[in-house]
Amino acid sequence: MKLKFVHLKDVALSEIVALNTHPLVMRHMPLSDGNFDEEVCRQWVAGKESQWEQHGYGPWAFLIDGRFAGWGGFQYEDGDADLGLVLHPDFWGAGKLIYEAMILRGFGEMGFDSVTILFPPGRRRVKGILKLGFQPDGETEIEGERFIRYRLSRPPPCR
Repeated sequence: MKLKFVHLKDVALSEIVALNTHPLVMRHMPLSDGNFDEEVCRQWVAGKESQWEQHGYGPWAFLIDGRFAGWGGFQYEDGDADLGLVLHPDFWGAGKLIYEAMILRGFGEMGFDSVTILFPPGRRRVKGILKLGFQPDGETEIEGERFIRYRLSRPPPCR
């Protein structure tokens, strides 16, 4: 399986729209209202791309064997680099590979001291992120929705 990180602007809008409106994907995106057509997508992509200019990091699109698999990366959220990962159901099995590649970049070349993940309070399946080392770190609110924040700190250097 060949994984490639590209900018969202390099993916067809129709593919991003199809992903972000997929019913199985929308169940995990509490800020989504289903109103995500190509014009909304164009503005959304511009906003995601502007994070790279403003903060030096932002979300990528993921290609697996040349196919658009999803998007994610680090987004500025109230002083934190918040990790997000949205995959098409056809690629849900690739989540760990993509996560590991993002974490290597985040703690390596991007130099983050910690990263966060935000889950809606109704998300009960958190054992996986706890096994990865994330710890509960309070709550936050985005667009009127409450989220539980989990934080992963950079591991100490090997001696």
